[in-house]
Amino acid sequence: MKRVVLIAAGLVLAACGPQESAVDDVTEPDAPAEVADATEVNGVTDTEVVLGTHTDLSGAIAIWGVGVLNGARMRFEEVNAAGGVHGRTIRYIAEDTQYQIPRAISAANKLIHRDKIFAMLMAVGTPTNNAVMEEQFEAGVPNIFPGSGARSMVEPFRKLMFSQHGTYYDEIRAAVKYFVENKGRTTPCVMYLNNEYGLEIAEGARDQAAAMGLEIAEMAAYKITDSEFTAPLIRLRNAGCDLVLMGTVHRDTILILEAARKLGWEDVDWVGNNAAYGQVIADHETGSGEGYYAFVHMAKIYEDDETLTEEQRDWMRRYREKYGEEAGLPAMEGYRGADLVVVALERAGRELTRTKFIEAMESINDYTDIFGYKVVFGPDDHKGVSESALSVVRNGRWVTLDTSITY
Repeated sequence: MKRVVLIAAGLVLAACGPQESAVDDVTEPDAPAEVADATEVNGVTDTEVVLGTHTDLSGAIAIWGVGVLNGARMRFEEVNAAGGVHGRTIRYIAEDTQYQIPRAISAANKLIHRDKIFAMLMAVGTPTNNAVMEEQFEAGVPNIFPGSGARSMVEPFRKLMFSQHGTYYDEIRAAVKYFVENKGRTTPCVMYLNNEYGLEIAEGARDQAAAMGLEIAEMAAYKITDSEFTAPLIRLRNAGCDLVLMGTVHRDTILILEAARKLGWEDVDWVGNNAAYGQVIADHETGSGEGYYAFVHMAKIYEDDETLTEEQRDWMRRYREKYGEEAGLPAMEGYRGADLVVVALERAGRELTRTKFIEAMESINDYTDIFGYKVVFGPDDHKGVSESALSVVRNGRWVTLDTSITY
């Protein structure tokens, strides 16, 4: 298989390059109350199911995009090697958006109208998903497990949307509640990326603070291109913040924590979420990530952890052999998402339509992934997960403190 080497956030990450589709079907529009079918289903041939994704493979959140893609392709290759699902192999087409909305729109148009994909799977990014979903739904293309915890990925309820992790909003509300009640924090503040994702973090922090009779003492917004954070951090420190809720991603999280370290600001808890959770933060050579917390839908595991099951250990080994690096949370998420799709395709049967696929997805109410986490769907519930895991960086590793926190 063709492999492209991508460099992002100082890391070399492996990913498979985009492919072209030979599928040529007619797309039927989606109706609000039901999923439309066609005599010839887009993305389905006698021998193949074609899925697609617009994702970040070389931009600001490529750590997520590449890891998710690698994990998903690993699972699909296993299935294809065993003969596919009901005699069909799975082809997964990836288009690089670089976390840019215009590129996402272009990529989605190609996937929907030229490649005629059956479903969009694990497209990474909040603003990029929001920019293309309406056109996607009008074409009857499901949005399965987007790489985003935005509420717009699950609310309002729509038949064509499924998520496999909690929302950023829920995670940050859980964070405020936990740190106020369990660590006695009284002065929450927010530092956030000034886009749809970051604004959702700010809203969640404000709402939970208000529910607990508190106020957000200070807020600091920044752009994805910013690299200097000393001034906004001084403003937060002067406001007396003892808890900073972070609407950040990997690169900016590292820069912010490093700037705080240089300022000598220690009497504060830094708390992020799923979007800013990666080994790259724990690995930073200065140790600035030490003590940083994150609320996530599933926590990273390590190859040398003696508590791993044999299945988990074997999966970690196979991932490293295939991609030359230890699997992180994005790869875990990608692998699980692909496995859930395989389960749904199996349940949908040989006469595959989108309606049957959606019904099969909704029937998954007894699923536990190889990492020990449950995902539950139903006819009126496409959210998948409602609890958060809390992790903290200790001695360069993520340590899981709890796996069932809510607000």
